[in-house]
Amino acid sequence: QLVESGGGMAEAGGSLSLSCSVSGYRYTSCRLGWYRQVAGQEREKIAEISADDTALYSDSVKGRFTVTQDRSKNMLFLQMNNLTPDDTAVYYCAAQRRTPIRCAWDYWGQGTQVTVS
Repeated sequence: QLVESGGGMAEAGGSLSLSCSVSGYRYTSCRLGWYRQVAGQEREKIAEISADDTALYSDSVKGRFTVTQDRSKNMLFLQMNNLTPDDTAVYYCAAQRRTPIRCAWDYWGQGTQVTVS
C-alpha cells in the first residue's frame, strides 16, 4: 500500500515536499517513483529512484525536484522547488513489481493534489 501526503497549495517560486509511506511492499532491485497527472492528460512519470539511490528525472522537473528514499523506514520523498503553475497536478507515488522478465509499475498511491498559483 502506498499513501502520499504533503500536497497542497503553493505560490509560484515556492516549494512543497511530498512523502509516500510504502507498506506491504517487497523491496527488490526494482524502482520507486513519482508520477503526476493533469486532468484530461496522460499520467507523466517525473522521477524514479533505484535501489542504489540513482535518480532519474523528466526534463520538466530536472533541476527543481529531488526524489529520495529511506527504505529502512519504508518512505519515499519528493522535494519540489521553484514551483510553477505548470506543476499543478495530482501527484502519485508508484512502485514497480518484479516479474520474471521485468519490473512493472503496478503499485500506486491514491494521489495528492498540488496546486501552484
